Amino acid sequence: MLRNREIQMLLLIMGSISLTAIVIAAFISSVAAAFVFILSILLIGSSLLFTRWRYRELEKLSVYLRDISSGNDSLDVRDNQEGELSILKNDIYKVTLMLSEHRSNLQRDKIQLTDAISDISHQLKTPLTSMTVMADLLSDSDLPPAKRMEFTHHIRIQLERIDWLVSSLLKLSKIDAKTIPFKKERIPMKNLIQKALEPVMIPMDIKGQTVSVTGDDYVSFVGDFNWTTEAVINILKNGVEHTPEGGAITIAFSENALFTEIVIADNGNGIPKEDLPYIFKRFYKGKNASEGSIGIGLAMAHSIIASQNGVIDVTNGTETGTQFRIKFYKQAI
Repeated sequence: MLRNREIQMLLLIMGSISLTAIVIAAFISSVAAAFVFILSILLIGSSLLFTRWRYRELEKLSVYLRDISSGNDSLDVRDNQEGELSILKNDIYKVTLMLSEHRSNLQRDKIQLTDAISDISHQLKTPLTSMTVMADLLSDSDLPPAKRMEFTHHIRIQLERIDWLVSSLLKLSKIDAKTIPFKKERIPMKNLIQKALEPVMIPMDIKGQTVSVTGDDYVSFVGDFNWTTEAVINILKNGVEHTPEGGAITIAFSENALFTEIVIADNGNGIPKEDLPYIFKRFYKGKNASEGSIGIGLAMAHSIIASQNGVIDVTNGTETGTQFRIKFYKQAI
């Protein structure tokens, strides 16, 4: 403690004041000088004891901080008493909790990144392996022209699948990083549904499926037209994929004082109960998923809707089919 410069200065000042007081008291009487001497010793000693106690408390805080830097977040230094030292302890404890939470978030993000890389590698491995095999076969000069065209067609399909996967992952990463500025425009729901139906009309015609749309023309919501359209397209594609030939898809939209709602339902096979909690998880493929399914379309739809003050849930119909219910709230929830 005495190696601290501020303590040396304190002792020097207190010693000088005490010596001056003793000299002055000696001119009065020896008794007064002795009284001042004893009083000075008591004051200096009390001051040193108190200072030593405070430095011990500071030393404890220093040890506490070293333990925190070593990864020990379980220590509790809080003090419910008054005073600057107690306030400092409580502030340090708050910072400790914040750092602990930050460390946990970083660890969780690291695990998620590792899982994402693993999932992406798995998704890319299958088409790349397939294309490698077909490319080797194409190098055979004796390969019939019909087979050559067939392999070329399959390679093109796999390349389109990889392109879609990479594009979707880039979009999801931007949404997760909150780097996409979602517009806030008044969008007529009828226009949104018409735009979202365009990419799925041909697959629906091929399978002989029908679609019905019900809702008032005045229904609208505030959001981003293009991104919301993409979310609805992914849900519609899922419905077309899991609805048999000759099936039907219904779209209904409405509005009330709290939210604008879209309900998309089909009469397909439905989703197994064990798959329902994970249907919006990335790369998750349920029991009824098609062979070419990647498991990212619904995850993207969920991220887009959630980023615009909305929620989406899915349930099975009373008899058959699946129902997606989207709500865009007019106030933050």
